[in-house]
Formats: sequence, structure tokens, C-alpha cells
Amino acid sequence: MAKKTSTKKVVAKKAPAKKTTAAKKVSTPKKVATKKAPVKKTATPKKVATKKAPVKKSVAPKQTAAQARIIARVDVGFGNTLYVRGEGAGLSWKKGTALTNVTPYEWALSSSKKGKVIFKFLINDELWAEGENITLQAGRESISSPTFVW
Repeated sequence: MAKKTSTKKVVAKKAPAKKTTAAKKVSTPKKVATKKAPVKKTATPKKVATKKAPVKKSVAPKQTAAQARIIARVDVGFGNTLYVRGEGAGLSWKKGTALTNVTPYEWALSSSKKGKVIFKFLINDELWAEGENITLQAGRESISSPTFVW
């Protein structure tokens, strides 16, 4: 009897073919997956009912019904003062009452006395303003621009 011999076939591996430099492919970097930091969950605050603040209304300066207000817009010069003389509201024709300098070119006087006011402006209680006397009803405001001849 004849023996059978077994022969194994061996497959030869081929070596990879070398590429020339002209045909080289430019490789792009591979994207690497990055790990995201875990998000910490915080407790959401509960909504608290809040009260709305009351709206403040702008209030004009208090002015009584009988208050007379005299305003003069004039430049009387540095170091000078504007006066007013007249009758009613505590004014006198013999001695002037000084007005308050509100801004460089504005002077004011308020009086809470009742009744009609008749007045005229003076610089330093000496130099009279040109024109007629000004009449002001009680509770009213007069804004004037008096002129003076030096």
C-alpha cells in the first residue's frame, strides 16, 4: 500500500509596491475625537414673586394758590444785584427787595402774600428799569427781561 503524502500549499505574500515621490499623496491629519467635560447641573432657583416699586411722579415745586412769583432774565453785570420795588406782596416803593440769583442771567422772588402786585426792577436798588410798571395777579408768575440805560 502506498502512503499518501500531504503537501501543503504556502501562499507567498507580496511586498507593497513603492510609490514615486511625484505620485505621493498629501495626507490630511485625522480628526481625533475629544472628550467633552461633563456639564454640572445646578438647581434652578425658584421664581420669587416680587413687588413692583411704585412709580414716582415728578412734582413741581409747591406753589400755593396765592403765591406770586417774579422772574427776571437779565445780565446786571458782575458784582451787581437786581432789586424790585412796588406795592403788594410785601413790596415798597421806598425801599427795594433783593431778588435771588438763580442762574447767571436769572433772578427770582416768590411771595406768599395775597393780592395784586405792581412792581418795577432796579439794579443795586438805584438804577430803574425802562418802561412801565408790571402788574401781576395773585397766584401768577411773571417772567420779564428788563432793560436798563447805564
